[in-house]
Amino acid sequence: MSSWRPTAGLVRACLLALGGTAGGLLLGQGVLVVLGAPFVLLAAMGLLHRPRHDPVVRTAVDHGRLHEGQGTAVRMDVDDLTGVEHAVRVAARSAHVATRPRHGTVGTLVADGLPVLEVSPRRWGRRALGAERVALTSAWAGWRWGPADMSEHSVVVLPQATPYDSRAEVPQPDGLVGRHRSRQIGSGTDFEGIRRFTTGDRLKRITWPVSLRTGELHVVTTRAEQDAGVWLVVDALRDIGVSGGIDGAASTLDLTVRAASALAEHHVRTGDRVGLLVLTSDPVRIGLGSGPRHLQRVQGTLARVRADARSEAPERLDLGAGAGSVVHVLSPMLFTPLVTATAGLLRSGTAVVVIDTLGEREQEGDPLALASLAERMQRIERDDRLRQLALLGCPVVPWRGPGTLDTVLRQLARRSRVPKVRAR
Repeated sequence: MSSWRPTAGLVRACLLALGGTAGGLLLGQGVLVVLGAPFVLLAAMGLLHRPRHDPVVRTAVDHGRLHEGQGTAVRMDVDDLTGVEHAVRVAARSAHVATRPRHGTVGTLVADGLPVLEVSPRRWGRRALGAERVALTSAWAGWRWGPADMSEHSVVVLPQATPYDSRAEVPQPDGLVGRHRSRQIGSGTDFEGIRRFTTGDRLKRITWPVSLRTGELHVVTTRAEQDAGVWLVVDALRDIGVSGGIDGAASTLDLTVRAASALAEHHVRTGDRVGLLVLTSDPVRIGLGSGPRHLQRVQGTLARVRADARSEAPERLDLGAGAGSVVHVLSPMLFTPLVTATAGLLRSGTAVVVIDTLGEREQEGDPLALASLAERMQRIERDDRLRQLALLGCPVVPWRGPGTLDTVLRQLARRSRVPKVRAR
């Protein structure tokens, strides 16, 4: 534990004061006494204001859970400020964490308040805020406590809440209540048509203008509104590219996680049930659910995603997705087993949408270098896999933010209403 120790300034003042006074008296030189008088004052005031108790210093973060780009403060608390005049804090630099001040050093007079360090995580995940050291100084800069190492703090950073909205309906909703238009006639607000009154119809459904004009009772029919089950399959097998946080370029895993978070927030907000499957060496599966608490669970799981180079793509995706569910596969589609598993899910009759998260990446370096040639061959194989999925009827769309899936979901909804002819 740190304790109060004299500063170099106090030691120097004491030596000069003692040397000047003793030299002046022994040598009979009054000028030495005059020159040493200021140092006598400094030494006396420094010794007089020595703190009597060792303080207990703690640091704490205001918020332990943030979104990318949001900021919080790391505050310092001292149990006893008696005799303390100045406080200084020094924080080490940490990856994908911005600080204010930028150099991470802040100091203030205690009379103006204890120094506060502001931090802002720039990438999702669990971010360490960096090691920190704290030092306290007494009045007249005579005594110093520390520098002492503080416990390192970390925050859980959720993916950035990317603006996303869609006006398209999920095909074949099968829930009890929601905003999507069902193929079945039921109690809802979506107008379907007008027909003659039959036994069992509710009287409040009678449309009197049509009934008076035709002389027979007619009722208004509506479509039921149901929710849908939406599965998000996140490919965390590899991370292609270098992440620059929200201020720089995005890697494939950045695009995948942020797109999954935006889709989950959108569907939960509209009342749908959302499930999550993260493909790693130890796959993580969250069942279908809805509500703000379920959304926090999904986003917290996405924040803990880590790319594992040892993991392999599964041969089969077992989601337990029933009829009426739609599966969004968010992946750069660089591995054949994952494409095969997606095709198997499509053949089982599930509505599948592949969201391409590779992004637009410029080729760097010599185009004839071995690494560049290997990358071009991998892209050619990937494009061939995507064409094969398209031939099976699986839409593949690059992630563009708002409106990415509108056209695709409308096409799937129309396809689900087309009568199917099955050979016997």
